[in-house]
Amino acid sequence: MNVFLSYVLLGLSLAAPIGPVNAAQLDKGIKGGFFPAWFVGLGAIVADGIYMLIVYLGIFHLIDTPFIQTFLWLFGAFVLIYTGIESMVSTKEIKANNSRSAVRLHRSFFTGFMMSITNPLTILFWLGIYGSVLAKTAATYGTQALIFYSGAIFLGLLTWDLFMAGVSSGFRKILNEKVLHLIAILSGIVLIGFGIYFGYQGIVLLLDH
Repeated sequence: MNVFLSYVLLGLSLAAPIGPVNAAQLDKGIKGGFFPAWFVGLGAIVADGIYMLIVYLGIFHLIDTPFIQTFLWLFGAFVLIYTGIESMVSTKEIKANNSRSAVRLHRSFFTGFMMSITNPLTILFWLGIYGSVLAKTAATYGTQALIFYSGAIFLGLLTWDLFMAGVSSGFRKILNEKVLHLIAILSGIVLIGFGIYFGYQGIVLLLDH
């Protein structure tokens, strides 16, 4: 049980660092409530699952090429900058207390999925972290335990997703509209900042090849 919990904590630690997905969850939560924020995280988790499967199947070399990485950096930059600008433009829709703006769940899911699937850092993250977990788990507990402990990592990711959704939607209930507008603008700035970084990395990679 202690080993299972350690993998759950690993999932939490993977999801917790501030990044574009967390910023998007915060934005969706204060605008639309719990479920839009939750679905952003679910989209990111599905993307994480795809990369976990790629690492598990040992076909990561298919995406670990300069061309694919350049494409991911540049397309990821577009997704982040677009989402950041949209976040800042739509701040007027925010209402305090229980009043919610209409945020479509499938759009929230797609936002989280695209942010994660186009993030080359996600690839490197899963190659480094999950690759070592695979090796350690297979050597210590056998291949049958891989699915069980991979599920524990997913449980950690899902727990953080629920936490972020609860926190971001809770902000709308306790903060006034002026503060909510400021948070949404800051979230947009963070997303645009990540987008500029992604674009820079993509251009550098493109010029190097």
